[in-house]
Amino acid sequence: MEATVVSLGKLIGFLAFAVSLYILWQIRHILLLIFAAVVFAIVLNRVVRWLQQRGVNRGIAIALTVISLLGILFILFALIGPSFAQQLEQLGNLVPTTLESLRDWFNSLSTRLPERLINIRSFSDFLPRLQPLITRLLNNTYTWFSDLLAIILNLLLVLVLIIMLVANPAPYRQGLLLLFPAFYRRRANEIFSECEATLVGWMTATLIDMAAIAAITFIGLSILGVPLALANAIIAGLLEFIPNIGPVLSVIPPMVVAALLVSPGKAVAVLILYILIQQFEAYVLVPFVMKQQVELLPATTLLAVVIFGSLFGFIGVFLAVPLVIVSKIWIYELLIKDILNNWHKDEKDSSPPEEAIANDRTPGS
Repeated sequence: MEATVVSLGKLIGFLAFAVSLYILWQIRHILLLIFAAVVFAIVLNRVVRWLQQRGVNRGIAIALTVISLLGILFILFALIGPSFAQQLEQLGNLVPTTLESLRDWFNSLSTRLPERLINIRSFSDFLPRLQPLITRLLNNTYTWFSDLLAIILNLLLVLVLIIMLVANPAPYRQGLLLLFPAFYRRRANEIFSECEATLVGWMTATLIDMAAIAAITFIGLSILGVPLALANAIIAGLLEFIPNIGPVLSVIPPMVVAALLVSPGKAVAVLILYILIQQFEAYVLVPFVMKQQVELLPATTLLAVVIFGSLFGFIGVFLAVPLVIVSKIWIYELLIKDILNNWHKDEKDSSPPEEAIANDRTPGS
C-alpha cells in the first residue's frame, strides 16, 4: 500500500512537471519579453545607481533615466521611419524599370550566345513573370506589419515592466531567490550579481560598438554619395546588436539603394566599404571594448542566434546573446563549479582536475 502511494506521488509529480513545461512553452514569448525587460532594467538600474552616487534622489534618478530612454527611442524612430518609408517607395518605383533593363540585356546577350551553350532565353522569359511578383511584394510591404498593434502592446508591456523593476528591484530579486533551496540562496544571489555585472558590461560594450559602426557607416556612405546614408547607417548600427548575422544583413539595403539609384559600380563600392568597416570592427573596435564583454566563441553566438531565432522568432534572435551569457554563467557556476568539480567517487581520489589529467597522460602523449 505504501509503495502504491509512493508510485502515485511520483506519477503526479511527473505529470505536474510535464504540465508546467507545456505551460511555459505556450507562454514562451511572454517569458522572453519578461527576460528582455529584466535585462534592460538591470542596465538602467546601474545608471540610476550611478546618479544616486552623485547625490541625485532615486525617484528623480529613475525619472531622468526613463525620460532619457524614451527620448532616445523617439529620436531613433523619427530618424529611421520617414527615411525607411521613402526607401521602400523608391525601390517599388524603380524595380519595374530595373527588371525591364535586365530583360533587354538578357535578350541582347541571347542573340550572341548559342542556345546549346546556355538556355538564357528561358530566363529572359521568366523576368516578365518575376516583375509583377516583386512589385506586388513591395507594394504590400506595409501589410507585413498588420500586427503592429501587438508589437506596440509588447513594447508597452516591456517598458512598464522595466519601470516597475527599476523602481523597486529588491522584492523581485528576493522572490526569485525563494525558488532556490535555503542552503543555496546565498550562492544563487552571488550568481545573480555576476550575471548583472556581465550583462551591464556586455550592454555597454554593445552600445559603444553600435554607435561607432553607425557613425563610421554614415561617414563612409556620405563620402561615396549613396542616398539615404543616415537611415542605412542607423540600420547598420542597430543590426550590430545581432552578432554575425546582423552585419551581413546591414549591407543589403545600401547596396540595393546604390544599385538602383546610382549605379551597379556604386553598389560594389558599398560592399567594399562594409567589408573594411567589419575589418575595423574585428581588429580595432572589438579588442578595445572586449574588456567589458563576456568571452563568447563566435560559433556559440552564431548557433545561439540560429537556434533561438528558429524557436522564438525575431525576439529570439534579438535576445540570443544575453540568453547565452546568462546560460553560460549558470552552467559554469552551478553545474561545473558547484556540482561537477565537487563530485568525487571517493574521498581518496580528490586531486585537482589538472593533476588528474596530468596523471592520466601516457609518456610521449
